[in-house]
Amino acid sequence: MKTDILSLLPHEIAAFFPYEASYRSVQIFEWLHKKNAPSFDAMQNLPKSLRHDLDDVFFITPLDVIESHISSDETIKFLTRLNNDAFAESVLMRYKHGNSVCISTQAGCKMGCKFCASASGFQRDLTPGEYCLQVYNAESAKNVVLMGCGEPLDNFDATLRFIELITHEKGKNLGARHITVSTCGLVPKIYALAELELQINLAISLHATTDELRQKFMPIAKKYPLSELISACRFYVEKTRRRITFEYALIAGQNDSPAHARELGKMLQGLLCHVNLIPINPVQSDFSPTPPRETKIFAAALAEKNIPVTVRRSLGSDINAACGQLRATARTLDLYDNLS
Repeated sequence: MKTDILSLLPHEIAAFFPYEASYRSVQIFEWLHKKNAPSFDAMQNLPKSLRHDLDDVFFITPLDVIESHISSDETIKFLTRLNNDAFAESVLMRYKHGNSVCISTQAGCKMGCKFCASASGFQRDLTPGEYCLQVYNAESAKNVVLMGCGEPLDNFDATLRFIELITHEKGKNLGARHITVSTCGLVPKIYALAELELQINLAISLHATTDELRQKFMPIAKKYPLSELISACRFYVEKTRRRITFEYALIAGQNDSPAHARELGKMLQGLLCHVNLIPINPVQSDFSPTPPRETKIFAAALAEKNIPVTVRRSLGSDINAACGQLRATARTLDLYDNLS
């Protein structure tokens, strides 16, 4: 069986060819991660014999974008086929400070959050190389957000390897502080990530101020109560000295009152953090977004508690590319349900 070369570091590639000069593995890595070579034949500065050997041992997952949609705000959503057995959605978002790409880490998701279209079924983990392909497809992106389909910390080893690959000096050489990893709150993995002391950004999907309410939205809350989650977050900040972002989706009549804001401020008091308020985007659920006036009141109540807060601008909602909407379209769901 051939090996996925996009998921390997230079020294791991070199181990397959001990008879080759050591610099050859770096050349191969550069072709893959800096020049986005689609095949081994494209690597013209390699001997033909080595290109033949590479083709015998490895495969390069093709970048097969089968659909793309452009929003009125110039957000682009891509649907990519991966190895003919899974699909991934990614989103290129345009900002004045630089473009960002939101990538998927799994085909589907196990977490089952009630307000998220990705909860429609899990098929498999993506490989680190498949993470990379989504980034390389969005050539203009300066920031990478692991916040698409799937739970990055549920695919923990692949997520860590992706960070190694994307920050490698011989590849894209992206700075760690330009990478954001989002999680719904897998407490043991937050502790494990903290121990590595990476300089990435961590975002926590919070969405509630009590265990009872959070369990209503997010099944993971039944396993890890808020007290354990916040303790893990405090440990993360102590180890990394990095600020945590708490994502809070505002759902009309559910979690959006001034009282909820005050409870949230009390919960996060003294923690190096920032709250990102997200009026929930329409998906196939019974939830509706908090109106703008109530959103401003909620934000003001948090600010009074000295909690830094912003309201996220929704991008791509007209093409189902906004937060929580990936895999929401009938076309995409049909593709997932009829995998060959």
